[in-house]
Formats: sequence, structure tokens, C-alpha cells
Amino acid sequence: MDVARRIAELREIINYHNYKYYVEDNPEIPDYEYDRLYHELLELEEQNPELITPDSPTRRVGGQAQNTFEKVYHQIKMESLMDVFSIQELYEFDRRVKTSLKVEKIDYIVEKKIDGLSVSLEYRDGLFVRGATRGDGVIGEDVTLNLKTIRSIPLRLNLPEGLNLPYLVVRGEVYMAKKDFEELNKKQEAEGQRLFANPRNAAAGSLRQLDPNITASRRLDIFVFNVQSIEGVNISTHSDGLELLRKLGFKVSPGYKKCGSIEEVVQEITALGEVKNGLPYEIDGAVVKIDNLEYRELLGSTSKAPRWAVAYKYPAEIKKTVLKDIVIQVGRTGALTPNALLEPVFIGGTTVSRATLHNEDFIKERDIRIGDTVWIRKAGEIIPEVIKVELSERPENTVPFKMPDKCPVCGAPAVREEDEAVIRCTGIECPARLFRSILHFVSRDAMNIEGLGPALIETLLEKGFINNIPDIYRLHEKREELISLERMGQKSVDNLLNSIEKSKDNDLSRLIFGLGIRHIGLRAAQLLAEHFSNMDNLMNASKEEIQAINDIGEKMAESLYSFMQQEQTQHTIRLLKEYGVNMSSKASKPVNSIFAGLTFVLTGTLPTYSRKEATRMIEERGGKVAGSVSKKTDYVLAGSDPGSKLDKALQLGITIIDEETFKKMCNVAE
Repeated sequence: MDVARRIAELREIINYHNYKYYVEDNPEIPDYEYDRLYHELLELEEQNPELITPDSPTRRVGGQAQNTFEKVYHQIKMESLMDVFSIQELYEFDRRVKTSLKVEKIDYIVEKKIDGLSVSLEYRDGLFVRGATRGDGVIGEDVTLNLKTIRSIPLRLNLPEGLNLPYLVVRGEVYMAKKDFEELNKKQEAEGQRLFANPRNAAAGSLRQLDPNITASRRLDIFVFNVQSIEGVNISTHSDGLELLRKLGFKVSPGYKKCGSIEEVVQEITALGEVKNGLPYEIDGAVVKIDNLEYRELLGSTSKAPRWAVAYKYPAEIKKTVLKDIVIQVGRTGALTPNALLEPVFIGGTTVSRATLHNEDFIKERDIRIGDTVWIRKAGEIIPEVIKVELSERPENTVPFKMPDKCPVCGAPAVREEDEAVIRCTGIECPARLFRSILHFVSRDAMNIEGLGPALIETLLEKGFINNIPDIYRLHEKREELISLERMGQKSVDNLLNSIEKSKDNDLSRLIFGLGIRHIGLRAAQLLAEHFSNMDNLMNASKEEIQAINDIGEKMAESLYSFMQQEQTQHTIRLLKEYGVNMSSKASKPVNSIFAGLTFVLTGTLPTYSRKEATRMIEERGGKVAGSVSKKTDYVLAGSDPGSKLDKALQLGITIIDEETFKKMCNVAE
């Protein structure tokens, strides 16, 4: 068998069936037959890696998770559209463009405004090379690997024979179909994860995953709706551009309509409004564009939006139903969110039985009670919100709703800070917030356990390997099970276990910070560790003793004291101590006291020192670092791009020093 020829043949067959299935929604072969072809190609490529190409159907998902997204500058600005909310505004738009162009007739294109995330796709010589989010229209994020997981995006264009297309940039809308969104939320709920509010949020969150494998599991799709830049082909109208994109293999804006007058536009928008709820995807309006590209150039854009297009927004649908109960959902941050259980009602194309009530203030302001008849709204939201109570239909003997003062999941105190709208669970062992608690505990500024990232934490929780923070220090007992996990292996596991073991010897300050006590940041944790020397002293300290520490305020003291009194906290610390985690301060004695009584403010980027390093050097010499400039500031240590702090220092006549001067003051040898 000619392997190279067979690989080329398989790619052509698979790409054809991908197009039929994902673009035309018209599959020609059963899934079993497709899977057989795909796995044959995968096997041949694994045996012959030198024959793998970037546009192979097997390259859609692969590679390691990223740490961050690179910035992308859009050569053609990805503009947002001006919204209109009435038919009258549409007529005004038509009058305005006709007057500006001095013409009597204009052809328009009406498109569905897909509710998703706008992206650009860049092709060179027919090959997909880069994809980016819209961002602010000028700068977006490189999400190429994630976009490759969307099967309706061609990795190589279907170029007709003789067509030379060296460069092409198109714009499209990544979205999630309603049925896929509902399935995703069912899965999220079953796993105790946060529900997505609507398909748009789900699509945006899925596309911005650092791990492309997660994106691939979310069933995203795309409609392409504009040619941003093109070389090799001349197009004079938007509709010609859409047809070209269709021939190249893109899934273009669905059911777009060319209209010869604004009256036809109104008719099309009205007709679309009658069927929009029955569409398999969410739309948040209709887009009206001038078809003639030369007219677009003449009209140009304002600083905010093009003058040649508008987005018509349909009025939100509202309906009346009965609020049967209010239940409390505890999120990963510990936030207690009230949700209304409703008498099922059909609205916005779906039957809903639940609505968000946001927070305690929202309920009080509207005097929402169990048993009330309420009006709900759904403007692109799958989980609607209650907008008002029908007081004339309120049953007798209803009582105002009161938020719980204990977490309904773990029973720990639930508190609301003065400056916040949410009530939060404070239990460190609460199952609802355990993921976030662990994620913070292992972070770099806390216990700094390398290799224990979000995906692995999720897996460990799911499999029951860890049920609280101290269980991290028992993972060595499950070494073999860890090795068997996907994407782990012996070396990865041993590195992780070594990092866990190493973290036991961290300073007390890291442990305090890692416990995630509200209002206790890294600096406060350092002060507490230095003052109390060990964890026992800290746990036994009174509020007054805590607050007596310089720079520890009343709110911080109250939060820390309450946290230390909780049974869950004491249990966690007791286990950590039992498993060998250090409970003492290792704070070094000051190098000297040359900065005693002096206050520094840092601003800008220093040539060699990080802010943490400079802060440590100041504090080791008896000085203090403040976050803002005031009359009490003695020195401002300024680097490049210093910002407003430098301006204020100049106004107040405060001494400004650079890194070289700072080194001399510290007696640091070159």
C-alpha cells in the first residue's frame, strides 16, 4: 500500500464528510463508518509522523494546556454595531444613509444576530494559521488551538481550481446550540459545578479555556458573516462575499436575506421575530447592513461603530407565573445565591422553572415572597430573572424571606460584609467551595505546590482522592492510582509528590495566607506569623490582641478571629499539623534598622528588582511599604511607567529615588 496516497485519500474523504455533517447538517455516512475512517488515518499518521500536516483532521485537538493567551492586533478593526430598538429608528437609519450617499435606493442584507463570541479567522494560502477573539476590537487573544476544535471551521479552504487566495481574514460568531447548552448545564449540575447563565456565556467560557481538550468537549459551532480582508479576489457586495465564503467551505450566516428597500427590511425583521424562539440557537436581534461595499467605504465609521449597519434588538419577553419556593445555591467562592423555583412557564422558546434572585438586596427591594405571583423576563437568558411581584395576587399569611445565617451545605457561619451584596459561607471544609479553597491553598504565594492545577484538582475531587485540604498530604498513599490517571505518568506524579512534601517546610505566613481567610492578604499573613510565632498562639489570640498589631484593622481582626473559632478550621489545622506541615514562623531578623520609621511607596517597573524583592529589602531594614502616596510618605521608589503615584509625590514634594539610589541606601554592593 502507498501509505502517503492512502493518508491523502483519507483526509479528503474525512474533510468531505466533516463538511456534510458540520456545515450542511446533512451526513451521508453513519458515525461508525466515519469513526473507522478517522481511526485508520490516526493510526497511519502515528506510524508515519513525517507525513502529518497541520491541516490534517487529526490535528484539531492536541498539545498541552496553555498558561495564557497571546495578544493579537487586528489589522482591520472588529467594530461593534449601533443598537436600534424600534422600527422608527430603522427608518431613520435608512434616511440618514441615503442623505449621506445622495442616493434614492439602497440594497440591504438582513442577518440573524447570533448570540455568541465574535472571532477572526486568518488564512494564508488557504491554510488556517490563526484565530483570535474580538477583545476590544483592536486587540484580541490568540485562541487558535481552541478554534481548531470547532469542526465547522475549515483547516484548509476548499479553493476552486485556478483561484489564488494568498490571504484571507474572516469574521464569525462562535456559539453553542440550545440543546448542547442544556446538556452542558445538566452535566455541570450533576457534577456540582456552576451553571452557565446562557449559551453565550457558555460559548465564551468554553472558547477561552486554556486547555483545548476542554473546549473540544463543549460542542461549539460558528457562523461566518464577513470578509475582513482578502487578497486575490475582488468582491463588490457583502452578499457576493458570503457566497464566496460558502464555496470556500465556511458555514456562513444562516438564512440571510437581501432586501431592496427599508420596507422589505422591516418585513424580514418582523418575520424573524415570529420564529426566533424556535431557532436551534440563540439570537439577540437582527443585523441590517448595506450590501454595496463601496457605499460602506464612503460612509465609514464613527469612533464607536460603522455608519453602514445597525443591530435591531427585539423587546424582551415577559410572563407571569407563581414562585413556589426559594432555594439557596452555594457557589465555589462560598457565595450563597437565592434561586426561585417557579411554576413551569414557556418563555423565549423554552420551558423554565427556575429564576435567579441574585442576592439578599434584590429580594428585599422587590419584597419577593414564597407563594407570590411574579413577572419574569428572559432577554437571552436561559435562567430568567424575576422583575416584579404582582401584589394584587399575593396570598394571605406570606412572610418576608430571610437569608440563612448558616451555609445550607456545611452548616458553617454565613456572613455578609458591610460593603458587599453577597452572603458567603466561611467553612474551609465546605464541599461547595472546596475546589476554590484547594486552588488557593496550592497557589504560588501560598503553599506553592507545583503540578496541582485546576484540572487535576477537579479529577482528585471527582474520584474522592481528596475530601479536604489536608488530604493533599496523603496523596503519596495513592501514588499508583495517580500514575494511572490520564495525562499523568510516573515522572509527573513523583514531581507532584515531591512538591507536596517540600511545601510542608514552608513558613507559617504561607500557611496562614493559604487558608484563604477573608481580608487576610499576603502582607497581613506575614505580620501575623512574625507577631505570634506559631499557629497555636494565633488560634488562641483574642480579637483585641490581633487588632493591636500595626496595620491589622478591625475588619481583618474580626474575620481572622471568627475563622479560627470554627470547628472546620480547627479540624483542618489539626490534620495539617498531624501530617507534618510546619506551624512556626521562620521570619529572619532584620538585616539592620536603617529604614526604621520610614515609609516607602513603590511605583512603576524597576530595572532588576521585582516589587516583592524591593519590599522585602525595605522591611528587612525596618522600613514600611505603603500602597498609596500621602504626606506620611518619606520616599517614592520609581521605575519605568510610574503612573499617578509619581505625580502625587511631585505635588507633595516627596523625595523620589531610582533603583541605583535605593541600592546605595541599602548598602547593596554592585
